[in-house]
Amino acid sequence: MKINFKNGYALIIALALALVTAVILVKTRSPLEHVALEMPSRAVEIIAVRQIPFSARATAYGSVEPATTLDSMAEVSGKISYVHPNLKAGETIPAGTLVVRIDAEDYALTLKQTREDLKSNQSLLQELEEEEKSTRRSLGLMQQNLNVGEAELARVQDIYNKKLISKSALDTEEQKVLQLRHQVEDLQGRLNSYDSRRQSIAAQIARSEQEVQNRATILGRTEITLPFDARIGTVSIDRDEFVAVGSMLFEAIDLKGVEITAQLPLGSMRSLVSHLEGQEAEAREFIQTGGRINESLGLSARVRLVGDLPSAIWEARVLRISEAIDATRQTLGIVVGVDNPYEKIIPGRRPPLLKGMYTAVDLIAPVRPALVIPRKALHEGRVYIANDEDRLVIRPVETRLVQGDMVVIGSGLEIDERVIITDLIPVIEGMPLQVSSAKRAEADLRRSAAGESE
Repeated sequence: MKINFKNGYALIIALALALVTAVILVKTRSPLEHVALEMPSRAVEIIAVRQIPFSARATAYGSVEPATTLDSMAEVSGKISYVHPNLKAGETIPAGTLVVRIDAEDYALTLKQTREDLKSNQSLLQELEEEEKSTRRSLGLMQQNLNVGEAELARVQDIYNKKLISKSALDTEEQKVLQLRHQVEDLQGRLNSYDSRRQSIAAQIARSEQEVQNRATILGRTEITLPFDARIGTVSIDRDEFVAVGSMLFEAIDLKGVEITAQLPLGSMRSLVSHLEGQEAEAREFIQTGGRINESLGLSARVRLVGDLPSAIWEARVLRISEAIDATRQTLGIVVGVDNPYEKIIPGRRPPLLKGMYTAVDLIAPVRPALVIPRKALHEGRVYIANDEDRLVIRPVETRLVQGDMVVIGSGLEIDERVIITDLIPVIEGMPLQVSSAKRAEADLRRSAAGESE
């Protein structure tokens, strides 16, 4: 084999030149620039934390019951002589209407006799007064005669002492004076008896007056009128039927008001009394005087029919709480009243509140300032905050109350902090954000918190 040394040297020289060139390039090139990788920023909506007016609310359910029900019973016995033509179940009758009359002939006759007895006793009293006046006049005249007789006796006694008349003349005058004295004493005794006689007759008159009043009352009980505008319930009588004392006649329901005993879960009670925190005296008074619940809680209420009737809403008053907790359902009964449940009726949209209707009662506590955020801003006890550098901060918070789409924060947030209401996936603390204010969401939250959106 023949080796070409000329070509070998050329290859070695080429390799040496390439090596020198590579060394020069490495020595003279500029240093590498390291570019830091940055996460892309996320667009989020935020609301500013504010103390806004907040009204705690809870909903309870219960059935309508009449506030006032008249169960009319017969107070006298007798035959039914009149029944109002509208005295039927479901009819309405205005106040003051005569609806039932029981035959009153016997009671009227008894009243007439009692009044005659009263007049007789009153006549006796008048006669006694006239007799007393006559006796007083007679006594006055007799006293004058006695005075004259005694003066005459003294004169005759003086003459007798002078031996000018006989003893028989003196005795005659003494007899006259004794008779006059006896007559005066008799008249005085009669006059003294008039007080006791007057008291006796006055007592008889009082008894007669009371008897007349009693008989008049009994006679009045033969006619039954409605004391209020009423809707008639059960009717248990017919005309010409005989009824005894205590017999059931009819049922009437007052149209001016109804009551609803709404059952409120015990857990919901906390939201309604949350505004009493720090007011131990008031809360203690509420426990001791449960019949005056609203003096402590200041609740208002609205009643809605359960069903698709958005116009069927009534303003209500919180009256009292039930005497005990329902042990089975663990609920507390709160009684509310609705005035004039038969007014503003809209057929098919707003019926009257009738006995037995099932209703929802919205109980509303007084408005108090609170830190309120949307419920969607709470993530398992944490909220997402945009800090001053528009980066994500994850903050645990304490919730005081969750109500619908709102959360009342107890601690963990400060005024003016920016809470993110946009869902973030993934969630990485410190990630950059593109922040925009959700003004409409803030306005909606304020209205909902104060109960204005309902």
